[in-house]
Amino acid sequence: MSQADLDVETLLARLEASLREELVRRRLDDPAMIGVHTGGAWIAEVLHRRLGFSEPLGYLDISFYRDDYPQSGMNPDVRASKLPFRIDGRNIVLIDDVLYTGRTVRAALNEIFDYGRPAEIVLGVLIDRNGRQIPIQADCIGGRVELEPGQRIKLVGPEPLQLTIRAGGR
Repeated sequence: MSQADLDVETLLARLEASLREELVRRRLDDPAMIGVHTGGAWIAEVLHRRLGFSEPLGYLDISFYRDDYPQSGMNPDVRASKLPFRIDGRNIVLIDDVLYTGRTVRAALNEIFDYGRPAEIVLGVLIDRNGRQIPIQADCIGGRVELEPGQRIKLVGPEPLQLTIRAGGR
């Protein structure tokens, strides 16, 4: 995928269509949606509106659930998680911006299960990239990208939402 293929609106449309199909395929009526701060929350806000979810949007900040927290310390931009609906027995759509190592999604799942036991979770991501360290796969994606070692893809926003590829860093 080239930089020209990283049009966020196109990727959002693909992710939206994939989520619609997956929800119908699994017969998941009235699911709740959760976005992972920060980029996943931005994507979830758009999808929540487009898909017409009835429940308010939930937000997760997985800072305290990260497995690198003891080494890297506290993120200075910690936000409170907000789940304005019950989790037990609920169908959940979890949204993140980039699926890379799988560690962010693992942390998000750990936090969700601290709130209760959902019936099912559908994972949607804007970008699925190479470099998995934990066996986690998205159910729905906007696009895939193969990056060289040391390259990073980052969603910046919220207005406008843009994807950038750069060398190194976070």
